[in-house]
Amino acid sequence: MKFFVDTADVAEIRDLAATGLVDGVTTNPSLAAKTGRDFLDIVTEICALVPGPVSAEVVATETDGMLRQARALRKIAPNVTIKLPLTPDGLRACKTLSDEGTMVNVTLCFSAAQAILAAKAGATFVSPFVGRLDDIGHDGMALIADIVQIYGNYPAFSTEVLVASVRHPIHVVEAARLGADVVTLPPKVLRQLCAHPLTDTGLAAFLADWAKTGQTIPEA
Repeated sequence: MKFFVDTADVAEIRDLAATGLVDGVTTNPSLAAKTGRDFLDIVTEICALVPGPVSAEVVATETDGMLRQARALRKIAPNVTIKLPLTPDGLRACKTLSDEGTMVNVTLCFSAAQAILAAKAGATFVSPFVGRLDDIGHDGMALIADIVQIYGNYPAFSTEVLVASVRHPIHVVEAARLGADVVTLPPKVLRQLCAHPLTDTGLAAFLADWAKTGQTIPEA
């Protein structure tokens, strides 16, 4: 499973990329707005930090505008992935861009029917929002199970399932269990994956026992 980090905070991305655990980045207009910085500058910096796909979202709502913005964004770096909404206009733009060899992330997916359309349009990634479905009393992970199963029925579909709106580590574990290709995580959730109280207490006990020996391990 690939891990993308879901933020436009360049400092956070730099810190997490240094771990070697980050395969890509997703951004959106809301995340970019929180930084107060120029969006193109942010995307340029992120693309230099992370060699994998970096999703940059258009803000036009009709196909021609989406295509114009997409063609400007993809000039930034080869790893820019154009993020498009799952609307009729977005799907038309997706088909055109995919045919041109541009990576596309179709976002705001909330149903298996929508995911089928994204795959038919040639999307590189489809982003089902599990957390937002959970928020309204639906089962977000059930949607992931449906999409993974459907895509598996059709070898011609090359679209990867990118689990988005992840709220906690259990979403990540469930996505992996179901066979999703990618999860995009807020920095906080990515760090939470490493945390466990028994790891902390175990390490403290090991260090305490080692200190009693009075020994040291030389450093090269």
